[in-house]
Amino acid sequence: MKKERIDKIISSQGLLSRSEVKLLIKKGLVSVNGICVTDSGFKASYEDDITVDGQPLNSSEFTYIMLNKPKGVVSASDDKKDVTVVDILPDELKRKRLFPAGRLDKDTTGFSLITDDGDFAHRILSPARHVKKTYLARVSGRIDLERAIKAFEEGVVLGDGTVLLSAGLELLEDADEPLFKVVIKEGKYHQIKRMFLTLGVSVTELKRVAIGGLRLDETLEPGQARLLSKDELDLIENGALN
Repeated sequence: MKKERIDKIISSQGLLSRSEVKLLIKKGLVSVNGICVTDSGFKASYEDDITVDGQPLNSSEFTYIMLNKPKGVVSASDDKKDVTVVDILPDELKRKRLFPAGRLDKDTTGFSLITDDGDFAHRILSPARHVKKTYLARVSGRIDLERAIKAFEEGVVLGDGTVLLSAGLELLEDADEPLFKVVIKEGKYHQIKRMFLTLGVSVTELKRVAIGGLRLDETLEPGQARLLSKDELDLIENGALN
């Protein structure tokens, strides 16, 4: 069981600075497993029962958040011009070093995974791991469906010569602006939009609805977020989408 300094554990949750935590410890307002701690260097684990000023600290080494990203918000941890996915998180979920695991375009909506666990983010974003990302895409006009499905399966060649990995394409709604389900295993710049451009149509709406085997929680309104459970993290890495 990994142990860290108690002041580091508490401050890492993003609610208090290291200096504020040390002051609370000095005042005897921090306890670990029911025992008052007065030394900031005391070693504890994230699984210990920690209280700060009488309130339980729901501590964890890393944070994993599902956000239903609205339009107009950029997938970044910091941006001088635009509002970011980290900016719109509720205060109780904010902590230091959060970042989006993979980028959604500014006008793309849906499942944004936000974390401070770099190793986890690398695992689910690496094309070698083949963690699938599922999108709903509405496009500007009709296409030759059979030709499009074959092109996606074989790997679309983009205008600049980039050859993409095999992807899935399914028609969900046949209309003047048809709706498709698209499943990809990588995340290149504007990838889905560029894939459809090779077919002569443009994407008018795009929403990510699943990562791996975990679907977007449809009870989350645009801009709302919640923590993910360990079982849900396993679905992202190892689950098959039903």
